Amino acid sequence: MAQPAVPTAGSSAITPISAKAIAPWAVFFGVLMLVLLYFVGAEQGATALISGEGVHEWVHDGRHLLGFPCH
Repeated sequence: MAQPAVPTAGSSAITPISAKAIAPWAVFFGVLMLVLLYFVGAEQGATALISGEGVHEWVHDGRHLLGFPCH
């Protein structure tokens, strides 16, 4: 009889990663995504942190792709 394809408890099963181990990475990537969303969606507007048009030009096409008005 053939061996089962699914690992059993006695074999080298993959251990799940706990939520406590994932939480710091989830927070980090969540904050990173919020910062990127700010720069694409709001930078160079009323809440601009960086003067000039540099950031606007770098993310201009991304603004249109995501549906943000910019002009």
